[in-house]
Amino acid sequence: MALSAMTNFDFSLENKDLYQAWRDKKLKNYPVRIEQLTTSITNALAPEPEAIQTLRDTVNTYNFALYRFEDARVGKPEVHRLAQALGLKQIHANLCADADSLTSIEMTQHEGQHDYIPYTDKKLSWHTDGYYHAPKEAIHGMLLHCVRPAYNGGMTKLMDHEIAYILLREANPAYITALLHPQAFTIPANVLNGEVIRPAQTGAVLSIGQTGRLHMRYSARQRNVEWRNDAMTQAAADFLLSLWEQETPYHLHYTLQAGEGLVCNNVLHCRSAFVDATEPDRKRLLYRGRYLDRIN
Repeated sequence: MALSAMTNFDFSLENKDLYQAWRDKKLKNYPVRIEQLTTSITNALAPEPEAIQTLRDTVNTYNFALYRFEDARVGKPEVHRLAQALGLKQIHANLCADADSLTSIEMTQHEGQHDYIPYTDKKLSWHTDGYYHAPKEAIHGMLLHCVRPAYNGGMTKLMDHEIAYILLREANPAYITALLHPQAFTIPANVLNGEVIRPAQTGAVLSIGQTGRLHMRYSARQRNVEWRNDAMTQAAADFLLSLWEQETPYHLHYTLQAGEGLVCNNVLHCRSAFVDATEPDRKRLLYRGRYLDRIN
């Protein structure tokens, strides 16, 4: 399944033959079933090397993978161990993170969180994590672990950002040029109670990391997002919005259950709205880790 020969692909528009070969290999892996993307882990304290390698191979092909602990009653130490085994070691502590830098994603009324969509039961639009970060804090890896699912709803949808690149390029190669522009996308400053928590961030939507792999910073939100005032950039943004309204073989849908999780190279994802349980000990709870590393 691994596509190691594809990691050297140049995401510029110059080498059309290399692109075509890479594109064909990439698309041959679809359609794919959730079962093909999911790896079981028997020993939560020391994940089996075979399971870790399978997860790595799956991520190398799709940029994400799902896992399932056979004993669903795992805690944060086991989640940290799994991340480290996959090469996710530089965890980024965001504003709402817990003391160990994992973030508890649950409905909350805590100061500073109540306006943030992930901590509500509302629909969460398509995005990549940390799209508002400065380049030196770009999120390349992400882990999402389910402790308790919602009573109803809360489905995750996923798309490999390299697939989004292909679809953009096939529609119009000029979209790629526009989204590589260093001023393509601006997230205004985050101001809380008159204090600037995070300054405005302007940068490219698509960028190429030092390893030669594609990185994407994106949010489908229409509020608090400013696109470059350029016709091609606006057209590329509209194309992406239309992509989320379609059903394609490249959109994967799954609702994480207790003991299950997602590991990825910060792919595009969203979440449906949900209805939470009324009992406190049955309410939806997930742990999220954001990392400066890719899964290697």
